[in-house]
Amino acid sequence: MLNTAIKAARRAATIINRASFDPDRIVVTEKQHNDFVTDIDPAAEQAIVEILSKAYPDHAFLGEESGPSANLNDEVEYCWIIDPIDGTTNFMHGFPQYCISIALAQRGVVTQGLVYDPVRNDLFTATKGAGAYLNDKRIRVTRHDRLANTLLATGHGAGPRAVSEYLKMYEVMAERCQGIRSAGAAALDLANVAAGRIDGFYQKGLKQWDFAAGALLVSEAGGIVGGFDGESGYEKKGDLIAASPKVFAQMVPYLTAFV
Repeated sequence: MLNTAIKAARRAATIINRASFDPDRIVVTEKQHNDFVTDIDPAAEQAIVEILSKAYPDHAFLGEESGPSANLNDEVEYCWIIDPIDGTTNFMHGFPQYCISIALAQRGVVTQGLVYDPVRNDLFTATKGAGAYLNDKRIRVTRHDRLANTLLATGHGAGPRAVSEYLKMYEVMAERCQGIRSAGAAALDLANVAAGRIDGFYQKGLKQWDFAAGALLVSEAGGIVGGFDGESGYEKKGDLIAASPKVFAQMVPYLTAFV
């Protein structure tokens, strides 16, 4: 199943990369304030769904662009969770920080996940219970054990309220780490936490397709993913922290105030 997802991601990447050579021809639509979609997003998602549905016709789908498939219900065994371009705003500006995210949930539990960076040709993969990998090399979360020595990543949703809260959290966390990066692609941030490139990540208001694959990557790389209160259940609200165990424990007390 993971190999089929990789095939689907590479097919979508071909569409995305071809479009990136001529960004002026990309058609952009604003879904809501500062929340955009291009004509490439649904095209890439369709390519992914076509490959997966051909291989697994009984599986359900939850895509950022197409929404839930007609057969998605509480009884379905398998569901693919897809974000064809996480970081659409970056993509439409030609800023090379975006990715494809595909996860497979079995009875509501994510068991397979991949994040593919088509710009760098970085393929992050994870299977539940079998570890996380970057281009077939095993990866682990960072070994830093003090928040003061960390590089963190974050982002924010659309709308003034989201931005205001983001700035308040930024002020709190920036005083307690070495730096914070806000690159605009949550799935790729999570993948980089898994690879030890970033020590921790936090963000509010994420959707399932933003974090499903990335959260599995972090967990399988030895990290912890939880809510702003440090507990599980972040999947429903979409407010999450991801980091190595020691850094996670130090981030929670400062972010709990924003639950």
